[in-house]
Amino acid sequence: MEDPRGGDQQPQLPSPSIWPVGFAVGIVCLLVGLVISWWVAALGAGLALVFGFLWARDVATREPAAPAPEEVATDGAPERSPGERFPRNKFLEGATLGLGALIGGLVTLPVIGFAIVPGFLKQKGHKVDVGPLADFEENQWKVVTFIRDPAQGEISRRTAFIRNNGLLNGVPDVTVLSNRCAHVGCPVQPGGPVFEKQEKTIKTDNGDVLITPVLPAAGFICPCHGGTYDQEGVRIAGPPVRGLDRYEFEVINGRLILGDLYSVVNVEGSGKTAKIEKVELHGPGQHADGPESWLYPLQPPH
Repeated sequence: MEDPRGGDQQPQLPSPSIWPVGFAVGIVCLLVGLVISWWVAALGAGLALVFGFLWARDVATREPAAPAPEEVATDGAPERSPGERFPRNKFLEGATLGLGALIGGLVTLPVIGFAIVPGFLKQKGHKVDVGPLADFEENQWKVVTFIRDPAQGEISRRTAFIRNNGLLNGVPDVTVLSNRCAHVGCPVQPGGPVFEKQEKTIKTDNGDVLITPVLPAAGFICPCHGGTYDQEGVRIAGPPVRGLDRYEFEVINGRLILGDLYSVVNVEGSGKTAKIEKVELHGPGQHADGPESWLYPLQPPH
């Protein structure tokens, strides 16, 4: 239809661009990454930043379409010159982009705060005195229950399997396995007799420590889903994704002191000659190595 002001006036649409698509993909990856993996979240944030910048630059540098030569305002006022500094269509497009970024930030920033910030807050570790090292005969397993945090009391009571491996280069060496299954966290049981009549109670500053001899001839077994571990805590069968976690330890004035938990990727050998590949503590069901460790739900502090 011929424009009453003269000439054929066609609507000026923005040229096709891939930048908005890339920006949207980046936002989706960021939101998904907040649930499954830091790597995916970081990739999404990078894509959103790069494509968002390119999109904004494209909007800011786009040349306005030149008006028809005969174009004259209906009220007799001159039309804006072709060199107009900031046309209306650019303003509207830029305002829409800015508003979308603002809304996206208001929605995602609280989510990022709740999901990411706790991951950087390490829980305060508590060293636990589990009694004299002399109560742990060499090469004998003991089931030991202790209070991890005296301020929390019995709710923080934990269980570990402890074996005194003897001296290594003149220093006591001890294996301390957590009884928490690496599948969903069920309590693992020793695959052998527990000598409850020989249970001993040790008084410590953290509270009562119970020490019971055990003979895990078949290793350790999870009663929930059948996960099986050998005497070094290495996964043998079942759904667990890694071996049993271990406690750091030290011997101070002849007493065995347990420290923080850590996860284990691999164990070669046994006892005091075992070579242990340590990693930071992972949650139940969380892979500690390989590509699977990048694609797993984020964990709260342990």
